[in-house]
Amino acid sequence: MNTHRNQKRHVSPETPVYHPAGEGPDQQPASKRRSARKKLVCIGTSTGGPRALQTVLASLPEGLPAPVLVVQHMPPGFTRQLANRLNSICRITVKEAEDGEIVQKGTAYIAPGDFHMKVREQAGQMVIQLEQSPTVSGHRPAVDQTFESISRLKHYDKVAVVMTGMGSDGTKGLIHLKNEGNVKVIAESKESCIVYGMPRSAIAANLVDEIKHLNDIADAIIDYISD
Repeated sequence: MNTHRNQKRHVSPETPVYHPAGEGPDQQPASKRRSARKKLVCIGTSTGGPRALQTVLASLPEGLPAPVLVVQHMPPGFTRQLANRLNSICRITVKEAEDGEIVQKGTAYIAPGDFHMKVREQAGQMVIQLEQSPTVSGHRPAVDQTFESISRLKHYDKVAVVMTGMGSDGTKGLIHLKNEGNVKVIAESKESCIVYGMPRSAIAANLVDEIKHLNDIADAIIDYISD
């Protein structure tokens, strides 16, 4: 078991209209519909990301009732080192994602450098798919690719987190998420960002539900997936 030191732990004109999950002819009470749905967390970050990821992932509890997909802009090799280091200090399991593996609750999967990370549903399970299609805005892995991929999952409530990083990667993917499923979006505040580009882009596009200081992001994630 990992050891852990306790730590403290809307829309632009061109954006499609977001239709919240649960609307429609479903006859079950809303509380039962929510409890029956699976949970998924996805985090995108770039410059300053390793420090930010350590703060957030190390504050998540053992037995987290959701998997965590992480896209950190990094070259090949460095993502495995990052995953191994985070795994040594977190209560959840942290690993570099592998093509074809089945996603498990309580585990964070970091996209390998030079691979886009996508997921698909297969026989009721979520399976990771790694690919080397062209870079997106110069990035591979790209947050947009992962966010867009998880938007296609129909039976999950999702939490998307955009943290410190240069540019706007993640914003286009959030449009898909907001339009296709039940998602809550958290952006890191300017106060705690090393580089405010990625969160600022998401906020400017009116796609963010909450803006949180880095130290408060883990608590916000837990609140959403515990609903």
